[in-house]
Amino acid sequence: MRRHLLLGLLLLGIASSGYCADTWVQGSHYFLIRPALATTVAPGKIEVTEIFSYACPACNRFYPVVDRLRAALPANAEIDFVAASFRPDEDWPMFQRAFYTAQVLDIDRKTHDAMFDAVWKTGQLAVFDPRTQKVKVPAPGIEDAARFYAQVAGVKPETFVATAASFGVDVKMHQAEQLIRAAQVAETPTILVNGKYRVTVGSAGGDDQLIELVKYLVAQESASQPAPKPH
Repeated sequence: MRRHLLLGLLLLGIASSGYCADTWVQGSHYFLIRPALATTVAPGKIEVTEIFSYACPACNRFYPVVDRLRAALPANAEIDFVAASFRPDEDWPMFQRAFYTAQVLDIDRKTHDAMFDAVWKTGQLAVFDPRTQKVKVPAPGIEDAARFYAQVAGVKPETFVATAASFGVDVKMHQAEQLIRAAQVAETPTILVNGKYRVTVGSAGGDDQLIELVKYLVAQESASQPAPKPH
């Protein structure tokens, strides 16, 4: 009963914003991931994952939308991030390594938005030269990222660089690549819902539509969760 009530309330919220279940078409607005991917959240939680890169201009435009999405989701949904390395020519592998280094050091959430600003606003870690409108040569390296993290999070640059070269960071990068391939992610930003569904801004029809579609998919996943055992 409680599960059905939860689904009803969530879907009521979607309907009140002008969207309903009939709005969304699997294979058009969102895509099923087969087989479904394992999630890393606690039982009863729904995982919402953004595949991104700090060097991706579309991801920079999108990160305020992620803040709106987080505010719109129910308490049982958790947002996490997976860094991609699609564009070696635009320094994406370095930013992927920097992200997972920050994650190992437990400073990734504190510094996430600031990293976008360092690439796209202040230019501290810019990948494009604003004068030539071409990729910067040389591109920012892990030492440059280390100096940035020292400024915003107080981590010693030598600690950051040493961690970046560690086996633990290599493993996280390998796991990210495996997940991206398994989910058939072809662009950034892409949103995955509970390891089962893949959504992009383009497939959803816009930022607002993506937020509502993810809310709908989270509601579906919430309804499919096993009912809590009575004490």
